[in-house]
Amino acid sequence: MTARSDLSDARQIIHIKLYKIAARSAYYAAFHAAEALIVEKTGKSAKIHRGVRIQFARLTKDKPPPTRNLANFLVLAHQFKEVSDYNTDQTKTVTAEDAESEIATASDFVEWAEATLA
Repeated sequence: MTARSDLSDARQIIHIKLYKIAARSAYYAAFHAAEALIVEKTGKSAKIHRGVRIQFARLTKDKPPPTRNLANFLVLAHQFKEVSDYNTDQTKTVTAEDAESEIATASDFVEWAEATLA
């Protein structure tokens, strides 16, 4: 699963102190897990990040992830992707604690998605 590979990347990258890249990889782990759910349930894939977030919200509205933190993770973690990819907020830094938190939540998200797909 691509999500597991992204999670592994995030865990390796944090050790070399590239926190914004580690947080971005954590986001991608959850993104790819959500995308796998969408494809499995609809037979279609979303083409853009926003589309994945919208489709994921629609598919899980009746049976959402077990915690609010997981349910909102794609939206909140996308901010780290934006900072990492586009430097959208020059005042925003990603700390080691931010990256660690993102990786932990992404791990929970991937585990939940895998269980849902099983």
